[in-house]
Amino acid sequence: MKKHGRDILLIAAILLIGGAIALILLLSRRQGAFVQVRVDGKAVALYPLGENAEHEIKGVNGGVNRLVIRNGEAWVESASCPDGLCVGMGHIRHIGASVICLPNKVVIAIVGEGADGGVDAVTGQ
Repeated sequence: MKKHGRDILLIAAILLIGGAIALILLLSRRQGAFVQVRVDGKAVALYPLGENAEHEIKGVNGGVNRLVIRNGEAWVESASCPDGLCVGMGHIRHIGASVICLPNKVVIAIVGEGADGGVDAVTGQ
């Protein structure tokens, strides 16, 4: 087999292995149960992902993020930060997914059942 043929086989093998890994990761994602909110590294709230709600998250230095939870998904609808990157991060619903607002030091993450987030109670506003 010529060098060109071996290169094609190597590329095909790498693509096949990469595709298999991506498929395994995609199929192993689990739906989250709660939305955990951290401000400046401290857990401040834990909201059920299954209940539609909107919450105002107060970040550092007077920053504010508007969290929306609807139909099993969470996202930041608006933010007072100058770049608004957190608003464009999209909807999250799987365990481990997060939306981060660096200027306001707000981290919104999806966690599963029994997650120990350091929160004393689940808020249901």
